[in-house]
Amino acid sequence: MESLGELLESMKSPALRRRTEQIMEDLLRNPLIQALRSEYPEIDDRVIRLNLSKLYQYAGDQAHCKACPGLDRCPNDFQGHVSKLDIQRMNGTVEIYERKAPCSLQIAKTNEDQIKKRIRSFYVDEHALNEGYDNMEIMAKDRLRAPAVHQVFKYIRDTKENGLSPRGLYLTGSFGTGKTYLMGYLMHELAKVGHSGVIVYMPDFVEDLKTMMQDGQKLKEMVETMKHCDLLIFDDIGAENLNPWVRDHVLGSILNFRMNRLPTFYTSNYPLDGLEQHLSFTSKDGEELHKGQRLMNRIAPFVDVVHLFGENQRGKF
Repeated sequence: MESLGELLESMKSPALRRRTEQIMEDLLRNPLIQALRSEYPEIDDRVIRLNLSKLYQYAGDQAHCKACPGLDRCPNDFQGHVSKLDIQRMNGTVEIYERKAPCSLQIAKTNEDQIKKRIRSFYVDEHALNEGYDNMEIMAKDRLRAPAVHQVFKYIRDTKENGLSPRGLYLTGSFGTGKTYLMGYLMHELAKVGHSGVIVYMPDFVEDLKTMMQDGQKLKEMVETMKHCDLLIFDDIGAENLNPWVRDHVLGSILNFRMNRLPTFYTSNYPLDGLEQHLSFTSKDGEELHKGQRLMNRIAPFVDVVHLFGENQRGKF
């Protein structure tokens, strides 16, 4: 395939010839091309003319990247990618090959997309999970919650260094102190190193299960996903309206499988003893202490409790 330079040279249009000469002059003055010629003296005017399209694309992409307007507004022909040149010396001459390489923003987006693929949410606001996380903001938001934040950070660090532990965390605190946000951060950080995660908003999950009883396949797939994911977060446990079937056959089955195998995490407005009372009562059968205790035996021994203090931040995240 002939080069742009050869094609334009073969044309007799004065306008095209003038445009070709202008491109040539601009390239000869371009600092990138000048640096290239200093490194490869074999790149004379003839070589530049023969590779005019490649060098023009290279210089243009690099200029766009220098004044990058952001990935969504990338002006390069292949969005998120920049032209690179591979130059090979052959028998006293040079061959110039152009290739497209992802820019740093595209690489970051690709990595983020891979992280998101490892995370599933059921009934949790996707917008809240996709806003992104900032370590400094998490620490500085409210000094009262610093001890809890340190515990979560330590858990993340230990897991990255030593692998998954069967122990999870139980975040307890009042409304709006950032429990869900911290658990989302934990899941996001551990997804970076390859762990899959599921976060479930308990009130909506339990309500939906009542209608899902008629769809056995969908229910089975959801339960299996929760059993086998690396990280499982039950968000706002204790706020749901339990029935015996959900408690004993769904939650009980999931937790029975995961205990001593995979970590499960919880956020709740209840302390552990308050959660036991909640799990002991259902709208259908009333109080059943032994069944609440049975479920708690699959929760309490496998978590470290994190008390989250602080002001109500709802609406600020």
